[in-house]
Amino acid sequence: MGFFTDAYDLFSISLVTKLLGRIYYHHDLPPNVAAAVNGVAFCGTLAGQLFFGWLGDKMGRKKVYGMTLMLMVLCSLASGLSFGHDANGVMTTLCFFRFWLGFGIGGDYPLSATIMSEYANKKTRGAFIAAVFAMQGFGILAGGIVSLITSAAFDHAFPAPADYVWRIILMFGAIPAAMTYYSRMKMPETARYTALVAKNAKQAASDMAKVLQVEIEAEEEKIEEISETQFGLFTKQFARRHGLHLVGTAVCWFLLDIAYYSSNLFQKDIFSAIGWIPPAKTMNAVHEVYVVSRAQTLIALCGTVPGYWFTVALIDHIGRFAIQLMGFFFMTVFMFALAIPYHHWTLKANRIGFLVMYSLTFFFANFGPNATTFVVPAEIFPARLRSTCHGISAAAGKAGAMVGAFGFLYAGIGVKNSLIVLGCINFFGMLFTLLVPESKGKSLEELSGENEEDSSSGNEASANRTVPI
Repeated sequence: MGFFTDAYDLFSISLVTKLLGRIYYHHDLPPNVAAAVNGVAFCGTLAGQLFFGWLGDKMGRKKVYGMTLMLMVLCSLASGLSFGHDANGVMTTLCFFRFWLGFGIGGDYPLSATIMSEYANKKTRGAFIAAVFAMQGFGILAGGIVSLITSAAFDHAFPAPADYVWRIILMFGAIPAAMTYYSRMKMPETARYTALVAKNAKQAASDMAKVLQVEIEAEEEKIEEISETQFGLFTKQFARRHGLHLVGTAVCWFLLDIAYYSSNLFQKDIFSAIGWIPPAKTMNAVHEVYVVSRAQTLIALCGTVPGYWFTVALIDHIGRFAIQLMGFFFMTVFMFALAIPYHHWTLKANRIGFLVMYSLTFFFANFGPNATTFVVPAEIFPARLRSTCHGISAAAGKAGAMVGAFGFLYAGIGVKNSLIVLGCINFFGMLFTLLVPESKGKSLEELSGENEEDSSSGNEASANRTVPI
C-alpha cells in the first residue's frame, strides 16, 4: 500500500497541471511554474531516499517506516489545502507541501525494498520485492480513475467550482496511506537488522519465531563472528567488494528514470501532438481533466500494469539480469522506431500504431529495468548498508527523473529529437547493466559475502577476506 500511495501521489499531479493553468493563469501554466509543480516532489524524494535510507540502517527499518507514512498522510492533505492571495501564492504553497510529500515518499523506497528482501526466502524473493514495486502500476491507475470520477462528477454539475477538482484528486492520496499505518506499526523489526546490525540475536530469534510460527534458537557466537568484520560505506573494503555494483545499480536507475519519467510526465503533450486529445479551446477545464485522465488510464491499463506483473511472474525464473538487459534493449528499439519516422506517426491514419508502440515502451520499462533496478540493490549489499545503498541507487534514479522532467522542458528540442536522445540513453543502460551481478536463487548473505567463512571451509585465502555485514 505504501508503494501504491507513492505512485498515486507522484503521478496524479500530471493529471491536474493543465487544470491548474486554466484556473490560475487562464491558459497553460508558465513553463517555470509547470516545471516546479511537476518536479518539486522529485527533489523531495531524492532527499528523502538518501536521508531515510541512511536512517533505516541507523535506527532500524520499522521505526523509520512509520515516520515516512505520517509525513505522506499530512502532506497529501496539506497539498490539497494550498492557499494564497494570488496565483503564485497558491503555487508556492503547493510546491512547498509537494516537496515534503516527496520527502516522505523517498523514505518508502529503500525501506519497503529492504524490509521485503530481508523477510523473503531466496526462492521467491525477487517476486516479492517486484510485487511491492508493481503496486506502483495500480497507483498510477488509481490516479487516473479518481480523476476520471471526480472530473466527470464536476463536469455534470458544471456551475460547481473547478478549483475543488484538483484539491480532491491530490488529497485522496492520504486515504490509502492512513489505512496502512496500523499494520506497519504491528510489524516486527526484520530479524536480519536485529541480529546483524543491532546485534541482538535473542530478540531476532523471538521475532522470527512469531513470524514463522516455529521455534528458533539464537546463534550469538555466529553473530559476534560476523560483526567483527563489518566495514563502512566509505572504506576500501566496500569499494573493492561492492564499489562497481553500486555504480552499476545507481547509473542504471539514473538512465532508466530519465527515459521513464520524461515519457510519463509528457504523455499529455505527446497525446496533444498526435491529436489524440482535442485542443484545449474546444472543451471546458474540467472536461479536459477527464480527457487527459482517460488517455493516461488507457496507457496504464495496456502497457504499464501488465509489464510489472510479467516481471513478478518471471523474475525468479529468468533472473534479474536477463530482464533488465532485455527491457533496455526493447526500449531502445521502440524509441528509435517512434523517433526516426516521426512524421509518419503524426498522420491521423497512424495514431493507433503510435499508441501501440508507445504502450510497448512502457511495457518493456516495467517488464525490465524499472522493476529490476528496484529489486537488485535490496539484495546485493551487506545488511548494515543495505538501506543506505538502496537509497543512494534510488536517489540516482530520482536525479534522472529530474533530468527527464526539467531537462527536456528547457532543452526545447521537440518530440522527435527527445525520442532519439532517449533511445541513446537506453542503449547506455544496456552497457551499465553488465556491472550488476545476478542475484537469483542466492541468499542475501551469499550475495553480500557475509557468510564467506562457511562457504570456503576456512582456508587462509578466504580467512583474509571474510566479509561482513
